[in-house]
Order: sequence, then structure tokens, then C-alpha cells
Amino acid sequence: MFHCGHRCRSRYDRRVCRARDLRVADTVMHVEFERWRVNCPGCGGVHVERLDWLAKNPRYTGRFALHVGNLCRSMTNKAVAELERLHDSTVKDLSKLYMAEQVRRAGMPAPRAIGIDEIAIHKGHDYRVVVSDLERGRPIWFGGSGRTEADIDQFFADLGPKKSARIELAVMDMWRPFRTSVGKNAPNAAIVFDKFHIMRHLSDALDQCDGTSQASAGQDRSYIKGQR
Repeated sequence: MFHCGHRCRSRYDRRVCRARDLRVADTVMHVEFERWRVNCPGCGGVHVERLDWLAKNPRYTGRFALHVGNLCRSMTNKAVAELERLHDSTVKDLSKLYMAEQVRRAGMPAPRAIGIDEIAIHKGHDYRVVVSDLERGRPIWFGGSGRTEADIDQFFADLGPKKSARIELAVMDMWRPFRTSVGKNAPNAAIVFDKFHIMRHLSDALDQCDGTSQASAGQDRSYIKGQR
């Protein structure tokens, strides 16, 4: 009997489902199949049979989801939607499944040099952390819900303490939460600050010194003018 792990007897049935599959010539194909559904009185939940060849979105096969995602690498979502007769939001969801599968296949690397930065998702200081492998020249982690110490801690938790200890170099801006997390989770890593942020702080300091010098010079400002 198909059940959800409880020792109680579960009520179950089979339902006929359809999933979009790859085209044959110019014909849109659907796969029709039966799927078990279990209504378990033990946990009160409804459980559906898992089929490996289905995508996480059960209206599509796994290979069709990968096909759509692969198209998105060279085409816009709108163009893919028109080509495959799908809604724009469906193409976006299937492309996310494709990217998640590529990340799973690649696995978590063991980087020696990482770059840490953040990108804005929406207006209003909504950020996500991006960690890149600088030797391979590609991003290896994207996550968090902001740019706090806890957000970058999630990367090191996914990487694991053994691989974190192998990191020799961490390049970042001068944001203190990033520095704190690296010092805590990758103690063997040397921290290198982004030169653009250093120059910005240096420029601000020069502006402050320039203003102070001109104020103290009084009428003899011509000597200081242009000496930044």
C-alpha cells in the first residue's frame, strides 16, 4: 500500500494527470499518466506520489523544464514564451528550475579566493549577497535576505567548516558585517578591500582636510587653492 510513513491505514486513489513535454516536429506534446494521491488520517495531510521525470512544477516534465531554461540562456523570456506558447511567468519559473539544476550538478566548489558583494533586488535597500570564486571567475553562491553578518554566515554554513578553512583570500568592500563574518568563519583568509571604496574614503578625507585648511587660512586662500 502506498503510504506516507505512518502506521495507520491511509485512504488513497489514483488520478489522471497531464504534463507538457518536448515537441515532436511542430506538434506540442503532453504526457498523460496516473499518479497516486494519499489522504493520511495520521498526519491529516495529503501526499502525492513523486515521479523523478516530472519537474517540481508537475504540469511539465523535467526535460521540458531544462529545455526552456536552456533557451533562456540565449533568448529573452518573452521570446521563449512566444516560441513555446507559454506565459511569461511560466518561463521565468522553469528557468529558475533550470538554474537550480545547474547549481546542483556543479556542486559546491572549494574556493581559495572569494569575492563578496551585494546586489539590490528592489528599491528600498532590499539586497542579496553574491559570492564569487575569483580563480574560476564565476559566482558560486547567491542568497540571504539582506547584507548582514547573518546573511554571509549562510554561505559559510553551506560551504562547510573544512572548505571555509581553505579560503586564503577574501575580496570585499569595507562593510563591517562582511569582515566580521569572514574573520569568524574563514580565519585563514586575508582580507583585501576593494580599491574603489578605499579611494572614496580617501577622497572624503581630503575634502575634509581641504575645507579645514581653507577655513584656517583666512584671506590667504590662494596658496591652498588647487593643491588637493
